[in-house]
Amino acid sequence: MTRNYRKEYDNYHSRPEQKRRRAGRNKARAIMTKSRGKAALAGRDIDHKDRNPLNNGRKNLRISSKSMNRSRNK
Repeated sequence: MTRNYRKEYDNYHSRPEQKRRRAGRNKARAIMTKSRGKAALAGRDIDHKDRNPLNNGRKNLRISSKSMNRSRNK
């Protein structure tokens, strides 16, 4: 079975709440890039300690490996 990306976007990714969450994740990466530099983030993720992408307080953000960040429970 092939994925229908258009349907996924229409049903999930285009929702206002998901757009806000995505913007929060993008903002967190921008904050960390400014403070730590682009080289420090190469190949890594920005982890929200409390798992809330809208909470971009500096104490809530940390750099982690992709595998560690994406394996954490939601």
